[in-house]
Amino acid sequence: MTHRFVCIHGHFYQPPRENAWLEAIEIQDSAYPYHDWNERITAECYAANANSRILDERHRIIELVNNYSRISFNFGPTLLAWMEYFTPEVYAAILAADRESQKRFSGHGSAIAQGFGHIIMPLANSRDKYTQVYWGMRDFEHRFKRVPEGMWLPETAVDLESLQIMADLGLRFTVLAPHQAGSFRASPSEDWQDLANSGIDPRMPYRIELPGGKHMALFFYDGPVSRALAFENLLRSGEALAARLMGAFRKDGDEPQLVHISTDGETYGHHKKNGDMALGYALRILEDDPTVELTNYAEFLAKLPPKKEVRIVENSSWSCIHGVGRWQADCGCNSGGHPGWKQGWRAPLRQALDELRDKLAPLYEHKLERYFSDPWQARNDYIEVILERNPETIERFFQRWQVSSLAPADRVSVLKLLEMQRHCLLMFTSCGWFFDELSGIETVQVIQYAGRALQLAGDLFEEELEGSFMERLAYAKSNLPEHGDGRRIYEKWVRPAMLSLHLVAGHYAISSLFSTYPEKSSLFCFTAEQESYRSLEAGRAKIATGRVTITSNVTLETADFVFGVLHMGDHNIISGVRIHTGGVSYRTIQKDLFDAFERADFPAVLHQLNRNFPGALYSIKSLFKDEQRRIVNIILQPAIDSAISVYRAMYEPNVPLMRFLNDANSKTPQALVAAGELVINHDLEQELQRPETDHDRVGALLDEAHQARIPLNVPALEFAMRVHMEDLAGLYREQPGDLDMLGRLLAGVELVYRMPFDVHLRKVQDIFFAVAQQNLSPYRQKASAGDGQAARWFRKFEQLGEKLLIRLE
Repeated sequence: MTHRFVCIHGHFYQPPRENAWLEAIEIQDSAYPYHDWNERITAECYAANANSRILDERHRIIELVNNYSRISFNFGPTLLAWMEYFTPEVYAAILAADRESQKRFSGHGSAIAQGFGHIIMPLANSRDKYTQVYWGMRDFEHRFKRVPEGMWLPETAVDLESLQIMADLGLRFTVLAPHQAGSFRASPSEDWQDLANSGIDPRMPYRIELPGGKHMALFFYDGPVSRALAFENLLRSGEALAARLMGAFRKDGDEPQLVHISTDGETYGHHKKNGDMALGYALRILEDDPTVELTNYAEFLAKLPPKKEVRIVENSSWSCIHGVGRWQADCGCNSGGHPGWKQGWRAPLRQALDELRDKLAPLYEHKLERYFSDPWQARNDYIEVILERNPETIERFFQRWQVSSLAPADRVSVLKLLEMQRHCLLMFTSCGWFFDELSGIETVQVIQYAGRALQLAGDLFEEELEGSFMERLAYAKSNLPEHGDGRRIYEKWVRPAMLSLHLVAGHYAISSLFSTYPEKSSLFCFTAEQESYRSLEAGRAKIATGRVTITSNVTLETADFVFGVLHMGDHNIISGVRIHTGGVSYRTIQKDLFDAFERADFPAVLHQLNRNFPGALYSIKSLFKDEQRRIVNIILQPAIDSAISVYRAMYEPNVPLMRFLNDANSKTPQALVAAGELVINHDLEQELQRPETDHDRVGALLDEAHQARIPLNVPALEFAMRVHMEDLAGLYREQPGDLDMLGRLLAGVELVYRMPFDVHLRKVQDIFFAVAQQNLSPYRQKASAGDGQAARWFRKFEQLGEKLLIRLE
């Protein structure tokens, strides 16, 4: 048995970015060309680590490895929930890695749980701490199909009460930073040794005795190596990482040693480009070294339980040298990117949210105990609904907790109460305080969660709470004069984001002019059931009326609406929405609007909209962000097409002149370059987005751009080419024996080589590798036996492998 062990832990997490009313992430332009940051970081890191490349001396891929199966890791529950829906292949690979790690590490999986909402546990009250741990464990069990042995504490922020709750719920260990160890002793008979000056030896686990009589194991990661990996250039190569880890072992003695490091998992590929490959190769080196053994925390703990005892530095964390000041005060910790900025806003923001939580708690308890036997235990159990939000789960939940059968309206009230509590937990997400500025997207996000809790409270209680909350927020001052303070930020970004069923119906009405909705459709976390719909067109103008029932899939609140919507061309859209009460009939409203429209009397149509829908008119500004972007693009398309035609008329006749000037090494007039830039980039994007892309035309356009020195829109074209290649590879995966499909994919890769920029073909390589594993050997055998078609397939497949830098031997 070796006495030297290595464990690498990755903390994989993203701040929740979902719109608090839609339960979905809206488009984030800063993540361009991706839809949002979750999507971008998944491509750069999470997917990359699920299929990390091992290269030969010619930089050809010889193996794809799932890094997760050989390290210790945790994923934030909110991130996994997003991945399950939007990147199911990556999500499945993470779950598979945990199953594989159990085979590798003596039955102990490498995944550990995480507190559900990434809150700073020492700053939470006892009730919220318990819910965070319980929800994190249940989320883990739901996904990984086993009980977690350990749990990652957000920001490794720790106090004894949190450890006690974890131990009471059956968790055996957690991971902390070395400076969070206060003192230790080798045995109960020895004196405690203070660690303030010397620091703890991280090469072994320690035991902490807890006030309730239980204990846990604590692992303190290697600080210098972890910092070098995260903030220096240690991931320049797998050899460098492996050597640094091996160098951390103590040279004397034969006692077992564990060298282990911990960083943000996003270091491997997002923060450090190709960091996943360095990690994968380092793991390969360590696996091949007979003097060391890869392990995970649970396996090491089972083999070598702690002998020494430790006391922690309470209210400490890994990313704030002042303890947990970063999440409640202007302690001096910040990103360093804005010298002179102050973080005095942190304290009043924390106070505002604490006060809101404490005001809502008794209101919640008093109201819910009318319906449920135990309001706070019911909140803990609500995780089952969050994990599987469907009628069956909701029904089981009510059957467990209701004191008597509840009417539909009472069920809506109960679900609103529980959602209010869920958002009270989400509003303490640590990222809201971590960065430098009050108006940052992470901080606005936590204020948005508070806004959702306040809106639900407004539906449920008579007390007015928003005013006092905004007064407290006003003490939080932005570093940017244009944003003022927290109150102004709330009014600017949170209040306008608030949704009601009424507004969802307004969105449906406007969107219906540009989409054909079925009788039943989904709008984010709402369901729309169309009762009636009629539309008329006259030139560029269009009008529609309808009846639709909107239901929240979260609270089950539902309402029946009548709407009318008028599009007068361009962005001029106005919609009216009202509850269908049976008073003024839907048919009467429809007749009034259509009669005026058929006379082309738009002022009369607007008058009827105002008369029939008083105070409830919506415009294109009312649309949800993604749909607003889509519809604006539809509206703009004729203008864009017209502009492209004008620029094309300016550019194309002058192409020979531009080529001549280029050959003569003379400057081309900027007007012609600008016209050519718009035309060429437009044509390339359009061609790459066609289902049957003409590779010859793409090549010709690239040649033209080169000859005329036309700048290319590299981010947009790279992404379009990548998506095109991934689509081709996906089609080929479905028909791997199809020679024509194989030829198209090979032609596409050859086109990539003509691009004057790099195109990321990671997913194409993944698909090719999977196809090769399943088909290469059978086709080789058929080709060797004289099968002509198999021989042609084999030759093309080899050519494709060479182009994709994959070694097939």
